[in-house]
Amino acid sequence: MKKKGHRPITKVKNPEPSVESPDWVIWAAWADRVTFEEIKKKTGYAESDVIRIMRRSLKPSSFRLWRKRVHEKSIKHRKKFEYSRKQISSKIKKGDYL
Repeated sequence: MKKKGHRPITKVKNPEPSVESPDWVIWAAWADRVTFEEIKKKTGYAESDVIRIMRRSLKPSSFRLWRKRVHEKSIKHRKKFEYSRKQISSKIKKGDYL
C-alpha cells in the first residue's frame, strides 16, 4: 500500500550544495542561470574573485573550457542576460522561431 502524499525524490547529477559550502561558488560559476551578480550577493565574491577560485580549483584545461563558456555565453551577467531574454521573447512574439 502506498503512503498518501509520498513524493519521489528527484536525484540530479550535480545537486546544488549549500551556500555555506565552498563548493557552492564553483557550482554557481558552472551554472548557466546563476549570474555573477547573484554570486556576489550571496557570497560577497566579485567576478574576479570567482575567476581566481575557479583557476585554483579546476584543472587548467577545465578552467580554459569554463572561461570560454562564460565569455561566449551572455547570461553570466545580468544586463546581458536580460537583453538576450528580450531578444528571444520578441522573436517569439513576431512568430520567428529559433
